[in-house]
Amino acid sequence: MMPWRRRRADRVLGLSRSTRHYRPRPRDDGPIIEAIRKHLEVDPRHGFSLLSGQTLKPGGFGKTRSWRVYCALRLNLPRRGKRRLPERVREPLEVLLCANHTGSADFMADALWSGRRFRTFNVNDDYNRESLRIEIDTSLPSQRVIRALDELVEVRGTPQRLRLDNGPEFISAALKQWAKDRGIELAHVQPGKPTRNAYIERFNKTYRTGVLDCYVFTRLNQVRRMTEDWRRRYNHERPHRALGGFPPVPYAMAQSPQTSTSE
Repeated sequence: MMPWRRRRADRVLGLSRSTRHYRPRPRDDGPIIEAIRKHLEVDPRHGFSLLSGQTLKPGGFGKTRSWRVYCALRLNLPRRGKRRLPERVREPLEVLLCANHTGSADFMADALWSGRRFRTFNVNDDYNRESLRIEIDTSLPSQRVIRALDELVEVRGTPQRLRLDNGPEFISAALKQWAKDRGIELAHVQPGKPTRNAYIERFNKTYRTGVLDCYVFTRLNQVRRMTEDWRRRYNHERPHRALGGFPPVPYAMAQSPQTSTSE
C-alpha cells in the first residue's frame, strides 16, 4: 500500500500512525523474580514495603513493576480485617445500693521466673469492691470463664449485670448464650475506654502491686496460693477508702448481714 493511502486509511479509521507501527516488547521479569526469591529466603515474613525498600528499589526496579510481579507470584496475602464491634452505650459508673447487682470482670497477664506466661481472670462485686474470684492458669478460654462464673452463681446467686470489656473471651457466642440462659445482662464498655470499667481496673492495680509485682514465682501453684492469701486479707482486713475505711466484707455485713457469702 502506498504511504499516502495508509495515512488516509488511518484518518478514516481514527487510528494513530504509531499504533500501526507498535510492536510489543516481551517482558523479562526474571531478574526481579530472582531478587524477590533471594530476599525472601533470608526474611520470609517481610511484606511488600520492606521488600521494596530494602531490595527492589535499591536494585533499580520500579514500584509499579515490583508490585505487579509481587501480585503475580501471589505473595500479597490478604489482610485480616478488624472485627467490627456493635456500638457500645456510654454509661457512667453508678453507685449501687445492694450486693450482687452488678459485677465487673477483667483479665490480667504476667509471667513466671522461667518466662512462662499466665493469665488471671478477676471478678469483683461493684457494690462493695469485694474480690469474688481470681482464676489463674496459662490459658483461660471462654469455656473456662463460663465454668468460673457458674461456680460463682452457685455460691452467690445470679447477678443482674456483668460489666466487661471487649476482649475475645467476653464477646464470644458461648458467653452470650450463657448470659441469656441465666438472664444476666452483659454490659460491654466502650472500646478503648478502660475508665468505663474503673472498679475492676483499680482492683487490678492493687492486685498487681500487692502480689504480681511483689514476688517472684516459679510455679503456678505459688501464684494461686499467694493470691488466695492476699484476696482473703483484701476482703476482710484491708481498709478501702471508697467504703469509708472499711474492708469490703465488713462493709457489706454492716449494711446487711446477708450480702456477702463468698468467704
